[in-house]
Amino acid sequence: MDHLPEVIQELITKSNEAKNNAFCPYSNFRVGAALLTDDGTIIQGCNVENASYTLGICAERCAIFKAVSEGYRHFKAMAISTDVEKLYSTPCGACRQIMYEFGSDMDVYMTRPDLTYIKKTPRDILCYPFGPEELRMLKSGEVPKVDGDLNDNKMVDGTGDAKAHKKHKGDTAIPAQ
Repeated sequence: MDHLPEVIQELITKSNEAKNNAFCPYSNFRVGAALLTDDGTIIQGCNVENASYTLGICAERCAIFKAVSEGYRHFKAMAISTDVEKLYSTPCGACRQIMYEFGSDMDVYMTRPDLTYIKKTPRDILCYPFGPEELRMLKSGEVPKVDGDLNDNKMVDGTGDAKAHKKHKGDTAIPAQ
């Protein structure tokens, strides 16, 4: 980690520390996140569980929502930490979407307890992202361009077989019935 800029080393350390604040009596799966704002402020977040499981929040969204509530809107980087030794701490799909909304090109450091990491962007880890630009395009009548089978007018059904897809105006991803 010594080869990283000091602020990124601190970011990773702060994400590792943030997991100590996790409230996870049901899963015992601690997650910490640290978010670097454009002005250099580091904001921490942790996962918070609830007996009604869907009411909990992930560490990544906790950090972003906390930052937004304090007036921040633009972020440079995020680090994520868990106690899992053999896997990097990757965010869930909901967190990836929120991260994309606030910084599609920010660096995301997904760590392990030994502080090794992989670095990606929300754009890299979110398949077929949907953000402000795509919403603007849809409102204006444009069709957002996507890569892969969706853009080739083909879909994959539940069996894994590609099906021909009849293109309709404004239809970007609905399989033929």
